[in-house]
Amino acid sequence: MDLLWGIDLGGTKIEGAVLERGNPKALKRLRVPTEREKGYQHILGQISKLIEVLIAETGVKPEKIGIATPGVIDPILNTMKNSNTTVMNGMPFQKDLERMLKLPIEVANDANCFAVAETNMGIVKEKIPNAKVVFGVIMGSGVGGGLVVNGKPITGRQGIAGEWGHIFLDESGGDCYCGKVGCVETVLSGKSLERYYEGLKGEKMLLKNIVEKYHAGTDDAATKTVKRMLEFFGKGISNIINIVDPDAIVLGGGVGNVDLLYTEGVEEAKKYIFNNRFDTVFLKPKLGDSAGVFGAALL
Repeated sequence: MDLLWGIDLGGTKIEGAVLERGNPKALKRLRVPTEREKGYQHILGQISKLIEVLIAETGVKPEKIGIATPGVIDPILNTMKNSNTTVMNGMPFQKDLERMLKLPIEVANDANCFAVAETNMGIVKEKIPNAKVVFGVIMGSGVGGGLVVNGKPITGRQGIAGEWGHIFLDESGGDCYCGKVGCVETVLSGKSLERYYEGLKGEKMLLKNIVEKYHAGTDDAATKTVKRMLEFFGKGISNIINIVDPDAIVLGGGVGNVDLLYTEGVEEAKKYIFNNRFDTVFLKPKLGDSAGVFGAALL
């Protein structure tokens, strides 16, 4: 049996899965807490512990393992960077884990793994099986992206390919944690949209409730917030389309659940596309929270 092993390293939990190649149903899935507050070495230990349990329960040892991580391995320095699990930044994560497990490890950003999974096992395979170029969007508490060409992730010279969340979009987004101003993330993340509404209305509200009020037409602040989201989504995503011209874009994350993005958001994008027609297909993801660990396995 040809088995694929994947680990999805998150801020609060680490998930492991063992898949049979070509079968989107895991033979075994397990989770352990990340406990990142206990430090970098503890995280390595938690990953090792998870793999030991998977070996015990499947009776099979992996030949290699794919890992989805928050952040990326710098291709030049071979250390982790841009991770919101900050204890990992600057650390030789891949080399340390290979030394600990005595196995070859493939590491990719979690957004890349999302895109790989939806391309090879999820909605893209179902709807556009011959797609060559796919862009996977993550719009949740932050904004990220992954670029897949011919089924494989493109990471780039510096490991930052697909990071559209830190393209400049509009100064009204304000300061970003990355040190810049007006990044896509400061405008289109769920937290940023909720903060914008609060600034208009003077009260906190979850994005899903803001969208409900927009549809009801009873809240001017909700209307302004959603209209602004759609306008800037169109401007932001049009840059991706003009540069890489993907066959499909898959919208993941909590903000990606807003149906308006697939209709009015796409109409906004059309205004900025350098073409006389619009053929890019926008898709809702199929794999849910399995995408990260499945994509890791496919590495």
